[in-house]
Amino acid sequence: MSKLSPLERRSALTLACVISLRLFGLFLIMPVFSLYAKQMPDATPLLTGLALGVYGLGQVLLQIPLGLLSDRIGRKPAITLGLLVFAAGGLLAASSHSLLGIVIGRALQGMGAVAGAGTALAADLTREENRSKVMGIIGVSIGVAFLLALILGPPLEAVDGLSGLFGATSLLALAALVLLWLIVPTPERQKAPASAAFGSVLAMLGDGRMLVLNGSVFFLHLLLTASFVGLPLLLADRLHLPVNRHWELYLPVMVIAAFVMGACLHRMRDVAQSLRIVAVCVVAIGLGLLGFGLSGEHLALLGVAATVFFSAFNLLEAALPSLVSQLAPAPLRGAAMGAYSTSQFLGAFVGGALGGVALGRLGTEGVFLCAAALTLLWLPLVLLGARHIAGRAVATAALEASSGA
Repeated sequence: MSKLSPLERRSALTLACVISLRLFGLFLIMPVFSLYAKQMPDATPLLTGLALGVYGLGQVLLQIPLGLLSDRIGRKPAITLGLLVFAAGGLLAASSHSLLGIVIGRALQGMGAVAGAGTALAADLTREENRSKVMGIIGVSIGVAFLLALILGPPLEAVDGLSGLFGATSLLALAALVLLWLIVPTPERQKAPASAAFGSVLAMLGDGRMLVLNGSVFFLHLLLTASFVGLPLLLADRLHLPVNRHWELYLPVMVIAAFVMGACLHRMRDVAQSLRIVAVCVVAIGLGLLGFGLSGEHLALLGVAATVFFSAFNLLEAALPSLVSQLAPAPLRGAAMGAYSTSQFLGAFVGGALGGVALGRLGTEGVFLCAAALTLLWLPLVLLGARHIAGRAVATAALEASSGA
């Protein structure tokens, strides 16, 4: 892997700021929302889960259209449209006085579906041999944003309430918009041919490798969102840890997770090897979720489980989009990343809804045990994908050998 050029370094760092600013606003809500929602007059476990994950529904509806739009009109105009819609949703949620109003605001936030176009822009600005390194930088920035949000969310909520946090998400989206136009380079446009776009997109999405990667990010964010339906309640109600001290768990966990990601990311040299590592991460996530559900009142056990869970999560969060960008045809990269992000946010929506149902029926520990059981569906998908890709590689090598002979 070659060194990053000055343009690639600038692109990676500034896009990391743009993407992480927006996600930081979303993450700010997660460590406090379940606790705050209990105090609202129309609160139910299902509405709590929906409010946490419903932004994924808007993302599902618009990621592929905005990805295709970015292939047509350029990445920056499409991202600008999405950030403005996202900011409007934050203002609506900030002004709401009911959980249902917050659900509507969060759904509008989700319609600012810029993740696919943003990662496609990162891919446009980097050489293929450096793409995983750039995605790793963006992944690290997301991890840092996640860490800072977990630390700062509770004290900021104490100062200005949940409405203040939603207002902050809108301001952060506007700050990301300024960075996008003033600092992020503009790539040469690669316009997808209009006549072939639909058929080409369908063929790309039907590729077995893409199905495995999109399915993996679906499960990854389903399990993350479901976990945060129960995790703040577990810390506060079972472990009796005040919300303004939750960062004491998250800080060491996320620092270790960042080191694990840095140590493992360079080992993902090809798709087959990467899927083997993905399979290991799936097992780790399942074990982490079991640890959450069985930790009882043991903070040390919860810390170990959180370290295992978030180490695997951060590694996959950086590696999966890099793999998608490598496999997608360049003219359709925006659509490919849009499909990937659609799967990601569909997982967030389903995870919030399932987490809310599990919370109402099975309690806090039941949320984690149900989530752990879902890894038994995810793991066979990855293993079958790795086997399929290995078989294709053997067949290709045999064909090349016979042609050479």
